Amino acid sequence: MPLTHEHQVGILKDILTNHQSDCCGTVSECEQVERLVESLMNNHAVDDELKAMLGDVYHYSQTGKSSSDLGQHISNHQEQITGWISGMDSFS
Repeated sequence: MPLTHEHQVGILKDILTNHQSDCCGTVSECEQVERLVESLMNNHAVDDELKAMLGDVYHYSQTGKSSSDLGQHISNHQEQITGWISGMDSFS
């Protein structure tokens, strides 16, 4: 059974919540975030406001996976991560 967009948003929120609370992450998590965002962006059932926010999340993950210090990258984006998580809560 394929994941619904609600499940995908839930997984995305889980990864971002872990980044927020731990201030660390992995390149593979950033790649997973990118795959989730790409799938959600291509789904017509996903709200346009959520898609606008997902573009920022995608950029965050792209710059994060190529960062020389992913922990610092995550720390620098704590405020945005908090906003994304709460924004996703309003759509789920």
